[in-house]
Amino acid sequence: MSNFHTVVQSSQPLSLDVLTQLAELNTYRLINNQLVYLPAVPITTQLLELASSHQLDIAQVSNSRSLSDLSLVVMDMDSTLITIECIDEIADFMGIKTQVSAITECAMRGEIDFSESLRRRVSLLEGLPESTLLSVYNERLKITPGAEQLLQKLQHSGIETLLVSGGFTFFTERLQKRLNLTHTRANTLEVKNGYLTGRVLGDIVDAQGKAYWLRTILKQQKKPKGVVAIGDGANDLVMMKEADISIAFHAKPIVREQATHALSWVGLDGVIPLLEIQQG
Repeated sequence: MSNFHTVVQSSQPLSLDVLTQLAELNTYRLINNQLVYLPAVPITTQLLELASSHQLDIAQVSNSRSLSDLSLVVMDMDSTLITIECIDEIADFMGIKTQVSAITECAMRGEIDFSESLRRRVSLLEGLPESTLLSVYNERLKITPGAEQLLQKLQHSGIETLLVSGGFTFFTERLQKRLNLTHTRANTLEVKNGYLTGRVLGDIVDAQGKAYWLRTILKQQKKPKGVVAIGDGANDLVMMKEADISIAFHAKPIVREQATHALSWVGLDGVIPLLEIQQG
């Protein structure tokens, strides 16, 4: 009896060619047409090459891992729970998306300090009507595929969720109500007379801030257990290191390299098979 499985996932139905190649490694368990378990098969160069050529996500998961051992899942918002970077889309309404996006990308890659990058980007939004934020929410913001399935599974399992973002409370608070998230923490844009001032109120939720809120929420739980952290950018790394399981989701290379697991092709529902091996 093996003590681990290698989980193979695809965003598309697995082809006969892929299944044939997997069968050469070991007898596999086909869970559905996009998910396969390989009992006791380590992640080899051969498997990595197969994954790369067929856009597969692979992860080695212990058989003992269980949802019942978790009490908190922490996730980033922009480009993780949702498909956009909110500040870039806000900037688009001002015609400065390219300028702001360039700063965002540098921060995500860890090339510049997040707090400084946020202040620089927000300063460029000075004079923007607050109503633009609602336009971004209604017209541009899309929930990442698979997110609702993941959240429903977590809620059904009694696991709390924390959406912690270097973005803005305007969006996290609306997402909390929409998706029934347990906790949210983010930055607050200063608004005067209906217009953005180009400043952020209070302490900035940066990499250290995300990790702080992970620890704080965990301490507040009556029966704290394991923690999962999901993110895509360099400012997620500190909180991911605090977690028992870290998952890089469609992430920058620096994040993929340091995470427990990486998902580059499937949706957020691809997190579920990494948290518990289905028995049978």
